[in-house]
Parts: sequence; structure tokens; C-alpha cells
Amino acid sequence: MKSIELQQVVLHLPKQELAQLVHLLLESLDQPSESNIQQSWLHEAERRALQIDHGEVQLVTATELDHQVQVLFK
Repeated sequence: MKSIELQQVVLHLPKQELAQLVHLLLESLDQPSESNIQQSWLHEAERRALQIDHGEVQLVTATELDHQVQVLFK
């Protein structure tokens, strides 16, 4: 279906359905792109690696982490 045809169909929807479609489309504009998400995760990984390199965080083993989580949930 061509864009102009789609516009004609959409513009003839009942107001309730049109409002739902508009809401959905506006929400989709607020979603970050896949490349933005990947860039954010890369930035976070680099930030955490620097914290480790500078001794700003204390690393724990998986066993210690499991123990800490168990203590929190008791």
C-alpha cells in the first residue's frame, strides 16, 4: 500500500481508533534506536571498566555475590 493510500485509510478511521493509532505512533518516536541503545551500553561498559582500572569499585566472586543477594532477601 502506498503512503497516500495509507493516509486515506487512516484519516477515515473512527476517532477512537485514530486516537489510539496516533498515541502508538507518538510513543514509537520516543523509542531510542538500536544504535543508540548499543552506544549507551558501550559507554556504560567503558565507564565500569575505568572504575575497575582506577580501583573505585571492589570486585567480588560469583559465590560472594550470591551470598550478598541471599542476605538481602532474608
